[in-house]
Amino acid sequence: MGKQRNSKSADRLVYSTEHGRMCPQCLRAISGCVCGADHPASTGDGIVRIRREMKGRAGKCVTVIEGLPVSADQLKKLATQLKQRCSVGGSVKQHTIELQGDQRKVLSNFLEKEGYLVKLSGG
Repeated sequence: MGKQRNSKSADRLVYSTEHGRMCPQCLRAISGCVCGADHPASTGDGIVRIRREMKGRAGKCVTVIEGLPVSADQLKKLATQLKQRCSVGGSVKQHTIELQGDQRKVLSNFLEKEGYLVKLSGG
């Protein structure tokens, strides 16, 4: 699986004045990217954010994970792993993973062990 290890001292080129935006996987200019369909949909700032939502869900709590720098296929596989890990249902919507219930601590620990930089956001 395409894990991305991030740290505050990690030096990762994301933009070059000569080539423009750079692909985070193959480290080439987006126009010359060789990743094809495996290219992540969005990389953002490299921080995976986990938040809890209740608004518009009839009072039910949902944990939302966004900012994962993986392709759509890898996102679905990761969502399946996370659902099994938490023993809950969930889905992939756009480029976010939604899981039933408040699973922030379990998900944070799991994703940090996988090498992602994780921040809890929201209430």
